[in-house]
Amino acid sequence: MSTRTAAWTVGRVAAMAGVSVRTLHHYDAVGLLSPTGRSHAGYREYSDGDLARLHQILLYRELGFPLDEITTLVGERGASAAGHLRRQHELLESRIYRLQTMVSAIERMLEAERMDTKLTPEEQFEVFGDFNPDEHEAEAQEKWGDTDAYKESARRTASYSKADWLAIKEEAAAVNSQFNEAMTSGVAASDAAAMDVAEAHRQHISRWFYTCTTDIHRGLAEMYIADPRFEANYEKLAPGLAHYVHDAVLANAARVDAG
Repeated sequence: MSTRTAAWTVGRVAAMAGVSVRTLHHYDAVGLLSPTGRSHAGYREYSDGDLARLHQILLYRELGFPLDEITTLVGERGASAAGHLRRQHELLESRIYRLQTMVSAIERMLEAERMDTKLTPEEQFEVFGDFNPDEHEAEAQEKWGDTDAYKESARRTASYSKADWLAIKEEAAAVNSQFNEAMTSGVAASDAAAMDVAEAHRQHISRWFYTCTTDIHRGLAEMYIADPRFEANYEKLAPGLAHYVHDAVLANAARVDAG
C-alpha cells in the first residue's frame, strides 16, 4: 500500500509560517525553496520536506544570514536536519550571550546614571537643613556597606528627586510628632498607641529605604540612645524622647514577633 505525503498550498504555507505569499514566490524565483508538486490545476504544492526546508530557511534568516548564504547552507550535500539544528543552536547560544552581555552593560550604565542623581546644594539645604548627609556617608559605608540593607537603601535613594526627599522629611516629621504627642500625653511606651507609632516608623523606613525587620528596628532603637548624634535629634524635640522611642520600638518588635 502506497502512502502520499501531505500537499500544502502556497496560501496555507504562508499562513502557517507567518510569511507572505509574495515571499514564498520570491524564494521560488531565486531557487531557495521551490515547491516539489503541482496540483491538477497547476498551482504550487508544498510537501512535508519543503516545509522542513522552509523552517531551516526562516531560522537562518532570523539569525541574520542573507539569502545567498542561506541558499548555500541549506543546499549543503549531506547536511541533515539535525546538523542544521545543532548549528542553529550554537548560533543562537552565541547571540544570547552577546545580548546578555549588552543588557548587563546597559544595566551598569543605567545604575551609573541613577547614582549621579544628586540634589543641588540649595535643594540639600531645603530638605536637610544644617544636616549634611554626605558628611556621614563614609562612616555609614564603613559600618554597613556590606549589608543588604545598605545596598538596597543606596540603590533606592540614588534615584530620589527633591520631591521624594521632601515627602520623606514630611512623613518622618509626622511620625516623630506622634511619638512626642504620645509621650507628653503620658502614654506608656509599652501601650498599644505608642507601639502603633513605632510600627509606623518601621514601615516608613521600609517604604523609603530598605526592608526594616524587627531585628533591624531593634538595632536602630539601640543606636538612638547609644549615639549622641541620634539621641540629640530626638532630645531637641523633647527631653527623654530618644529613650521613649527606643522603648516603644522594642515593645512593638516584641508584639510583631509574637504575631
